[in-house]
Amino acid sequence: MIQLSHIATERRNPESEKIDTLDTLEILRLINKEDQKVPQAIAAELPKIANAVDCIAARLQSGGRLFYLGAGTSGRLGVLDAAECPPTYGTDPSLVQGIIAGGMKALLIAREGAEDSDSLAAEDLQAAHFCAKDVLVGIAASGRTPYVIGGLRYAGKIGAATVSLSCSPDSPIAKLADIPLTIITGPEIITGSTRMKAGTAQKMVLNMLSTATMIRLGKVYGNLMIDVKASNKKLEERARSIVMEATGCSRSEAIDALNESDGRAKLAVFLLLTQLPADSAKKILAEANGHIRLALEKLTNKRSI
Repeated sequence: MIQLSHIATERRNPESEKIDTLDTLEILRLINKEDQKVPQAIAAELPKIANAVDCIAARLQSGGRLFYLGAGTSGRLGVLDAAECPPTYGTDPSLVQGIIAGGMKALLIAREGAEDSDSLAAEDLQAAHFCAKDVLVGIAASGRTPYVIGGLRYAGKIGAATVSLSCSPDSPIAKLADIPLTIITGPEIITGSTRMKAGTAQKMVLNMLSTATMIRLGKVYGNLMIDVKASNKKLEERARSIVMEATGCSRSEAIDALNESDGRAKLAVFLLLTQLPADSAKKILAEANGHIRLALEKLTNKRSI
């Protein structure tokens, strides 16, 4: 029998014991008050989150990939964060992947029973050709989901890097991970409804992991998403805006540079900043692993010799 009373996220919140007697505005104020505890809980884990980012960035720089693994809300949040990386940072869809218990159908229709298998995750990871070069982030609010436990065990067994993300102290997945992240959000407003504070905390941490990793990989210049993939009209305009913001050029100059760069904002910016031919700019950027600032420094040093 699962002892729910032993799981922090399953305990009853004394602040909301009479929430059903409150008027609508009071209900919302109470929810909002509880939600304000989330960033404070995350702040306590920032050093460990930084360790996780450095681990992920190093693995990706060495040819590895990042996998999020979870069930229910946790799995959906992982899939969501992974799905946002290609359009935002121009990554290949295989670089950051989300795996949810029960498969992609579980995104729309809850298949909560799938989380009870401790062997299914290994099969799902094998199907994705998960290997020792990769990183697995196992996500479970309770930290006790068998699907996630099985995935972390498999990842550790083959030598992959492992990170856990839970909201309950002393959880099984924390004990299995190289880098355990435990965000103590406390009991939910509605007992056991971990899509609330716990889900918010998980979403914020996943945003941190992917965003900070992409910054470390040179996919951000200043605070501009320099590797944005211009896959629709809005993103095409965003790419033009990024080039203009980064270089101070006119809109027509940005359009010309993007045309010369096959729509790649990073290359367009580098062309405008250096006035180099496209082939030379590509080579120097490649030597700097896609980091504009590093490429500019190398070019300055070369010219000063």
